[in-house]
Amino acid sequence: MDEKALVAALRARGETVAAAESLTAGLVCATLARVPGASAVLRGGLVVYATELKTRLAGVDPELLAEHGAVYPEVAAQLAAGARERCGATWGLGLTGVAGPAAQDGVAPGTVHVGLDGPGTRTVRTLALSGDRDLIRTESVRAAFALLGEHLA
Repeated sequence: MDEKALVAALRARGETVAAAESLTAGLVCATLARVPGASAVLRGGLVVYATELKTRLAGVDPELLAEHGAVYPEVAAQLAAGARERCGATWGLGLTGVAGPAAQDGVAPGTVHVGLDGPGTRTVRTLALSGDRDLIRTESVRAAFALLGEHLA
């Protein structure tokens, strides 16, 4: 589901979304905000590029980060829950991964975890993407929209 369809679906349902973004650094929210009428559905976002901000701003368990690092499926799930809670949204998206070109803490470039938290839903999708930084970040946003869109259909 692209951003226009996502905004339309959320509006039709009277629901909202927020995001906590690491590797995409605000691209999810910026992409949604390009759509006219997005203000009715986009509550806000947290850019949590630095690991300690994942805990401070989004509420990710610091022990989880210490044990597994920032690029881990449960981190994406907790980012999504944190965005939802802190922004007062119906749905929360959480994105963490490695855009490259180098590995991060032993995690290969293109490894991305997308979390979704919402009514009766808590799920994570893991991606193995290829391409340059911009493509990996763009495809991560598309994957987040697709994941949310599946739960709105």
